[in-house]
Order: sequence, then structure tokens, then C-alpha cells
Amino acid sequence: MASIFAHALSAYAFGKSFSEEIATRKFWILGIVCAVIPDADVIGFKFGIAYEGFWGHRGFSHSLLFAILLGILVTFIFYNKKFSYKSGLPLILYFTICSASHGILDAMTTGGLGVAFFSPFDNIRYFFPWRPIQVSPIGASKFFSIWGIKVLLSELIWVGIPAGIYILVMRYAKKKKNISNLDDKKIN
Repeated sequence: MASIFAHALSAYAFGKSFSEEIATRKFWILGIVCAVIPDADVIGFKFGIAYEGFWGHRGFSHSLLFAILLGILVTFIFYNKKFSYKSGLPLILYFTICSASHGILDAMTTGGLGVAFFSPFDNIRYFFPWRPIQVSPIGASKFFSIWGIKVLLSELIWVGIPAGIYILVMRYAKKKKNISNLDDKKIN
């Protein structure tokens, strides 16, 4: 799996697509939670759930259906006034993308059994052909080691740099839009 840092950074970067009016503290927290919650499935190890099982690590909780359901649920619970309106759809999409990005990043790692993207309809685990991200160890004690440092360096290159570029592009686009809006107001 990718580390919690890479998943959180992905949610943060995607969130930069939204206006400051929408991107409140609640929005950021929920986006990050959606991005990391699929890894709650590791608790299954304590209960004897097999890694390769439906409820196992990188199983259903990493699927696209789970991401969609989570996006809908989070929007319904925390943005219920916007849920039935057109403004709710971008929020559902954002929280869905945050959750789906988890499986996408995990499918780009160098270890594990793959990701059950199409669960429950197809429980086959998939990896992408290009897997540049070092797999993160499970457990905090293993993470704070040479292995963990290698993971963070790998994520800095393959997640951090693209996320940083995306954030800068969004900042530039918003600034350009604001300048355009000011020019339109001057003309009118």
C-alpha cells in the first residue's frame, strides 16, 4: 500500500479544484478521511480475515463501488442540504475520487496482492503495469525504518511532485479566473 501521507496528499491536491467557499475545514478533513479509510480493512488481520478475502486488505474497501458508495454517504451525512441539488454532485464526485485514489495508488505499488477494483462483481486483484511506488509496511513500528524512508522518497517523487504540479496549476487557473472576473466587472 501507499502510505497515509500519499493518500492524504492526493485528497488535498484534488480538493484544490474547488473554491475556497466550498473547501472548508470540514471538506478537507472528510476528503482526507475518504482517502485513507479503505485501509481500515487491515483490522481484518486481527480477526483472521484472509488478505485475499472479500473483506481482506485491498478487497472490497478498495473497490470503485465502495468509493462511489462512500462518496454518496459522506455527502448525504455531512452536506445533506446540498445532497439533492446540483451542488451536491461535485461533492459526491470529490469524495468518490478521494476514496478511489486510494486503490489507484495501491495498484501502483511494488508489493501486496493487487487491488479488487471491481469487487463485489469481480474479486480478482489487479496491479497497474507501471508500479513505481515502494510498498509501505503495515504497522507504525515497521514504517519508522529504512524501509519507511524509501517509501517516503518514492512517494515524494511519484505522488508529491505530480500533486504539487496539480496544486500550482489550480492556483494559477483560479488566479487567472479571478483576474478575468475583475476585468468583466470593469467592463460592465
